[in-house]
Amino acid sequence: MALRTVLHDWHVAHGARMVDFAGWDMPVQYTSIVEEHTAVRSAAGLFDISHMGRLSFGGDGALPLIQRIFTNNAATMKDMQVRYGLVCNDQGGIRDDVLVYRWPYGWAMVVNASNREKIVAWINESKASFDVQMQDQTLETCMVAVQGPKAIELCRGITEADAGDLGYYFATPSRYRGQPCVVSRTGYTGEDGLEIMVGNTLGVALWEELIARGIKPCGLGARDTLRLEAAMPLYGHELSEEIDPFQAGLAWAVKLDKGEFRGRDALRKLRDDPTRRQRVGLALQGKRIAREGAKVLADGKEIGIVSSGTFGPTLNKSIAMAYVDPNHRAVGSECVIDIRGKQEAAKVVALPFYKRES
Repeated sequence: MALRTVLHDWHVAHGARMVDFAGWDMPVQYTSIVEEHTAVRSAAGLFDISHMGRLSFGGDGALPLIQRIFTNNAATMKDMQVRYGLVCNDQGGIRDDVLVYRWPYGWAMVVNASNREKIVAWINESKASFDVQMQDQTLETCMVAVQGPKAIELCRGITEADAGDLGYYFATPSRYRGQPCVVSRTGYTGEDGLEIMVGNTLGVALWEELIARGIKPCGLGARDTLRLEAAMPLYGHELSEEIDPFQAGLAWAVKLDKGEFRGRDALRKLRDDPTRRQRVGLALQGKRIAREGAKVLADGKEIGIVSSGTFGPTLNKSIAMAYVDPNHRAVGSECVIDIRGKQEAAKVVALPFYKRES
């Protein structure tokens, strides 16, 4: 039986179309994906992201353990800072992409729902003799995301710590209705916004209070079209254990000079290998959608594979991300995509497809 977030019954009662996602029963849409997508780009949308894994770490060995499995450098983080990075296998392939939080009293990590059990096992395998206590808080807590240009304004005063005072990729412990919570200025849509974590007992109250402020509930369908316009990679599509960070365009999240970590030796070699396919953006000439697995062709030969594709509502055109041979990755390179036996003209374009006005 699929896992359910504390908001599951609310989603069903309010007409959400539910789907299985990474073993969780999640809302894919309430009204239409385009309507929900547009709400996030123009005002603010609300997402249930309680399926994401939430891990906390304490003890003197917490930082050494995180450094051992995290490609980025957690040691240079300030208190309350959030940092994106990867967990790689010993061959340099990506096991997950994660967010690490530094608190004055410990550390936390948010991992993808599909990888939570795998990453917990990897952490346990990697902790050796480190003095560290890890707690998986996923099933006891609720996590929601408010995203959009009006997100900060609409969330003011909802928690004791004012969300508007947070810098981008910073977080703070706070309180909601007298109970502990965490607020972070992070997201996965290409817009400004917040992610809020509370105990399950307050999940529905928080959700309904945010909706009462005029924030539109949105499903995973809009979350996918939004992240794709912003060219944010999704695990299982752009990222996998067969893809390394340099192919994925995530070299900035790998700090080879920080000291030993799992996968470092392999990554050092992969960094200097120019032969592997690279992630690029593609703009299609027509409105047909290039789905994952579609072949990318040039001069009648396969040069790549689509990893994600959609019709971008903000851009009013069909877009895709793909892994292509290095000699076809330059912006402006022309190709065709085989969409169910018919060829659709496309061109390599710069990423991201969409970038919000700062």
